[in-house]
Amino acid sequence: MDPVRLELTERLSRDLGIFDAAHLAVAGPDIADDDALATVHDRDYISAVRACSTSGEPASAHGLGTEDVPVFADMHTSAARIAGGTLHLAEELLSGRTLHGVNFAGGMHHASRAHASGFCIYNDAALAIQHLLDNGTRRVVYIDVDAHHGDGTQSIFYTDPRVMTISLHQSGVSLYPGTGFPNESGTGEALGTSVNIALPAGTGDAGFLRAFHAVVPALVRAFDPEVLVTQHGCDSHADDPLTDLNMSVDGQRQLALDISQLAEEVTEDRWIATGGGGYSIYQVVPRAWAHLTAVAAGAPVPLSTPTPISWREYVQSTFGVSAPQRMHDDVQLWWRTWELGYDPEDSVDRAIIQTRREIFPLHGLDPWFD
Repeated sequence: MDPVRLELTERLSRDLGIFDAAHLAVAGPDIADDDALATVHDRDYISAVRACSTSGEPASAHGLGTEDVPVFADMHTSAARIAGGTLHLAEELLSGRTLHGVNFAGGMHHASRAHASGFCIYNDAALAIQHLLDNGTRRVVYIDVDAHHGDGTQSIFYTDPRVMTISLHQSGVSLYPGTGFPNESGTGEALGTSVNIALPAGTGDAGFLRAFHAVVPALVRAFDPEVLVTQHGCDSHADDPLTDLNMSVDGQRQLALDISQLAEEVTEDRWIATGGGGYSIYQVVPRAWAHLTAVAAGAPVPLSTPTPISWREYVQSTFGVSAPQRMHDDVQLWWRTWELGYDPEDSVDRAIIQTRREIFPLHGLDPWFD
């Protein structure tokens, strides 16, 4: 979670001219106040984060001061500013001033109501979703394509029938946080609104995109949300040191394009996107999130585009790292559509079948043919 990845994403986006679009604004977010944070987090938890920020002492009951959530000075302020960024996007969308918004510093999807984990302290996406709901939005779909299960966001809305959370991730059998299986499907009136596609280790572009298209569009159309909120952790890349998936930047860009198209079709183009995980901080993260930002801006960067010389020179002179020369990984994107049939002996297809069998009938969809 080195903040250098955010600096390099911002610099690459600026050097590519993404921020120059006449209809695009770059805003410095406010720090989310305690009342806003308390719409999705317990006040005792917020107080504990504040106390740790001052004392430097852990609060183990809340997951603060662990290996993956170390205590540091100004921890509350830093986390609340990230949360404030995604909240600002929700406010702008509700006002009608914008249709799309990106906070690539956000996507803190492991934070739950009263517990920090996985580098995540305040759940900015959940905060934005709750703000949308509290201000008249009927239904929201949250789509998470991070390599890790979006467990915190799922838990916050697990009983809320107004929110569908969809997470595509490496199976919890082989990756933190060990959750996100198809039978985690919501409860009570929210049964069927928690959707998990637990993909096997080694899944690449073809499998990930096949799973997305076999599950997500049909459920989003059936749920009929007014807004999409999406988390674009790019740690599904083959070069990421913490996961075992094999996606490319090209495939991650394609997911952003597919989500953008889905928003245009279903939500009258209302879409909020965040970052998330991503630990190949020089080679992958800046390119993946610059592509995401450009897609949201309505001006996708062609895959063949060279990375700007100014950006590459900065990475080399500042960090001693040779940066990628192009905005692609030079792969051929292809995936089989579900309509062409499925192979029960294929591990990706088995994961898809399990999710469709669990969820689709609850929405009046046929698990085999829709």
